[in-house]
Amino acid sequence: MATNTHRKSLNRSRSSRHSSLHQHKTEIIINVYDLLPPGKLSSTLWRLGSSLLHTGVVIKSLNREYAFGGHNHPTLTGVYYTKPGLEPEDVTFRCSLLQGFSFLPPAELERVVREVSLQFFGPSYNLLTNNCNHFSSALCERLTGKAAPAWMNRAATIGIVLPCLVPKDWTGPAAGEDSESDTREEERRELLRKKARERPGNLEAKLGSEDSSTRRKTKEEGEGKGGMMRDEDGRVLPASETTPLLQRVR
Repeated sequence: MATNTHRKSLNRSRSSRHSSLHQHKTEIIINVYDLLPPGKLSSTLWRLGSSLLHTGVVIKSLNREYAFGGHNHPTLTGVYYTKPGLEPEDVTFRCSLLQGFSFLPPAELERVVREVSLQFFGPSYNLLTNNCNHFSSALCERLTGKAAPAWMNRAATIGIVLPCLVPKDWTGPAAGEDSESDTREEERRELLRKKARERPGNLEAKLGSEDSSTRRKTKEEGEGKGGMMRDEDGRVLPASETTPLLQRVR
C-alpha cells in the first residue's frame, strides 16, 4: 500500500514538472538576412553557403528579435531588440531557422539575454571577429544548448583567411584617414568615458532628448570618423550592423 502511494506521489510530481516545463516552452528562432542587394552575386553566394549575412535571434514568448551592432559609447552594450521579422536597413530577408526551444520563464529569459549582452559592447563590434552572428550563436547556445550553424558566419571566416574575397571595407580601415581625425575621435571617446564615470544618467538624458534632425542624421547610433560608424578596426559598418541605442538591452 505504501509503495503504491509513493508511486502515485512520484507520478504526480513528474506530471507537475512536465506541465511547468510545457507552460514555459518557447521557440528560439534565427532570422537570416542578406547584406548584399538582390542580384546575381548575392544569389550565387547564397547557393554556395557563403553569403554576407546579418542574423537576429527571436525569442517567441518575449515577441522580440535580438541582434548585435556597433556604436561608439564605451559603457553600453551593442545588443538591441526589434519586433520579430522587422528587416534592418539595406538587407534582404532570407529565411527563418528553428534553432530549438527554451523552457525558461520570461524573467529568466530576459536575465540570460542581459548576461550575454554584457559580453558584446558596442565598441567591440568587429565585422570579421565579433559580429552579429557571433552574438546570435552565443545567445542560442545559452538558451538551447546549441550554437548557431557555422555557415552563417562563413563569410567572416573567409575574410580572415582570404581577405581578397570579401568587400574591401571588411578587411581593413578605409584609406585617407589622417592622424588628425584619429585624434579627434579618441578625444571624443575619452570625453564619453569621463561623462559615463562621473554622471551615468547624462547619457540616457542625451539619447532621449536629441532633436529629430540629429536622430535622423545619426540614426540614434552616434557618429564615427567622417560621420560613418566604424568597427573596432576602423572598417565602415553597414547600416544594418549599427545599434539603435534607444532599443538596446538594459
